[in-house]
Amino acid sequence: MTTAFITPQLITWARNRAKLTQGEVANSVNVSEDIVSNWEAGDARPTLRQAERLAQRLYIPFGYLFLSTPPSVGIPLPDLRTVQGGHISDPSPEFYDVLNDALRKQDWYKTNLLEDGIGPLSFIGRYSLNASTEVVSEDIENTLAISTEIRPQSSNWEEFLTRLMEKSEDIGVLVLRNSIVGNNTHRHLSVDEFRGFVISDDLAPLIFLNGSDAKSAQIFTLVHELAHLWLGESGVSNPDYRRRSQEQNNPIERICDSIAAETLVPENTFLSGWNERASTEINLRNLTRYFKVSQVVTLRRAYGLGKISGEEFSDYYLNRIAGNSSANQGGGDFRRNVLVRNSRTFTTTLVESVLNGRTSEREAARLLNLRIPSFDRFTSWMAGVT
Repeated sequence: MTTAFITPQLITWARNRAKLTQGEVANSVNVSEDIVSNWEAGDARPTLRQAERLAQRLYIPFGYLFLSTPPSVGIPLPDLRTVQGGHISDPSPEFYDVLNDALRKQDWYKTNLLEDGIGPLSFIGRYSLNASTEVVSEDIENTLAISTEIRPQSSNWEEFLTRLMEKSEDIGVLVLRNSIVGNNTHRHLSVDEFRGFVISDDLAPLIFLNGSDAKSAQIFTLVHELAHLWLGESGVSNPDYRRRSQEQNNPIERICDSIAAETLVPENTFLSGWNERASTEINLRNLTRYFKVSQVVTLRRAYGLGKISGEEFSDYYLNRIAGNSSANQGGGDFRRNVLVRNSRTFTTTLVESVLNGRTSEREAARLLNLRIPSFDRFTSWMAGVT
């Protein structure tokens, strides 16, 4: 058997990055925990086949195991999660794989648009960071027809979120939502790491929503990322929704948070609808029903505009957010999940490209993280619903 002369410390680095124990790695490679310990100590070496299995389990390229020192795994987007005086850890394998998967999709879609001669979207980067919050939010609201179409057509906030995603795609934004890596239900995304990210591009803008987040919070995250597009700012976001907009640590996140709040719940309308003689509970219920957003969004607006105290906000927030997490953990109809996870616009465009002979089935299946037989069944289903 061929010995793989890997660098021992690379196993330790990759294992810690993947948050795995030596026992978990040992089970996946089918060796004892002591053997993995010896590999990390440099007292033994795996075979070539064992090393290949190691790389697969640790979610790293095989060649990484032979590097002299651990690589610096950066994020190819501005990292806006940095907190004052704090440290953002290296990206998890799950986040890194999801981000690169989205970048591959965005690159394919942009190339397709260029080949078809499609022109740029006018709203991308329309405003600078110094623009008025009210002006930007009004433009987003008008472009998406939130007051004239989305709210009137939505009976509750779940429908509001669905229509908001659909409308965002209608104006040219790819919207992906997933709580796992691709279709792998064993690799979950952490909301502690990120809520979403956005790729600002005047041809093929893309928004990714972390489906592990509370579904009630995803409404705000989506509009927060849309604000990024109107400002022409890409980035990875993880705003703390327990804080007011003006308390967000990153300056760009503060601006986008404020724009999202004004877009979803305009200040003047909110204040005119707040009844000082009624209880907080009644006000939240009435205004949530009016704006068709979740109570989490209404609650944050009430706190941001000084209608409730920090203590009252914390109590309500924990109650509203509880039971709403893990909204998209891979259950439900698999074929419809493919559309949500990969963007309806991207998926339909890709399938049409295959049917027109411009893209191979193999490439399309890879972009959708499907095997070819599954892709064939999916396209047959698509033909029946489109």
